[in-house]
Amino acid sequence: MEFIADTLDDALLQLYPQLLKAPKVDGATRGSNRELRGVTVEIMKPRARLSRTETRGKPFSALGELLWYLSKDNQLDFIVPFVPAYKTESDDGKTVYGGYGPRLFRQRGQDQIANVLKLLSNRPTTRRALIQIFNAEDLSGHRSEIPCTTTLQFLQRDGKLEMITTMRSNDAYKGLPHDVFCFTMLQEMLARTLSYDIGPYRHFAGSMHLYDDNCDDAVRLTEEGFQSRIEMPSMPNGDPWPSIAHVMSALEEIRSGQAVDASALGLDPYWSDLIRLLQVFAATGNQTAIADLRQAMTSDCYKYYIDSRTNLPMKDRFGGQASS
Repeated sequence: MEFIADTLDDALLQLYPQLLKAPKVDGATRGSNRELRGVTVEIMKPRARLSRTETRGKPFSALGELLWYLSKDNQLDFIVPFVPAYKTESDDGKTVYGGYGPRLFRQRGQDQIANVLKLLSNRPTTRRALIQIFNAEDLSGHRSEIPCTTTLQFLQRDGKLEMITTMRSNDAYKGLPHDVFCFTMLQEMLARTLSYDIGPYRHFAGSMHLYDDNCDDAVRLTEEGFQSRIEMPSMPNGDPWPSIAHVMSALEEIRSGQAVDASALGLDPYWSDLIRLLQVFAATGNQTAIADLRQAMTSDCYKYYIDSRTNLPMKDRFGGQASS
């Protein structure tokens, strides 16, 4: 089954009604669910990666997960403030075995991101620019969780970098919006590194499913009706990795309680706004600080999400049990 849409929201509004009437599957690890098999979601405007719906418009945890990947590590304490549910996926209370960071950047001693960039630089139309996430050894032993993503493929066509993500299994409500955000951001990072624009994003799942616990949420989403369609700004031209390093450093300073002035870091406003989003997350419950950060935002596309943080308690921040 194929769903083609301009934006993430448009794709969800097509997908969820079909899942809600799909056959029920019992016996899954995380409970009963409704499942569609062999699903492709194609998003023509990958920068429209942020949902505007009341129930799925949550960029803070998605940004946190992206930065977790880019940390090149799988430490539990990095991701838990953004997504507390990862606690259940740790076997040792310190790491997440299936975390993507090490698999992207140091898989058996291989930096797969660097390898793909080098290959695409030397052979722009190659079909070999593929990153392996799922490994043969993931099926051996007893692990709490193993990766849902199997491969990421990048194709340069007509001066644009396209991406195809393949999943063995995909939670359509909690997982898919995060996946689209993280992977299309990675797509745009690689595109900018190679001086390309971003092309369509395709997302294939062997099992696309909606758990019983989220069926009512999916119904509410579909009943919200039309949401204004927005895109994130274009990532600046040129090598993004030095700026990404600044964002990572700023995150550590924010988490340690240091004051960070995103405007003084010499970054393009695109990256400064991402730092401000992290500061908004940390400042939850401090309405004065959030109002100041909202005013400082360069792009208007984030203000809707910032406004959603103004009435949350102080505990929902770094070090608490935040999930946004």
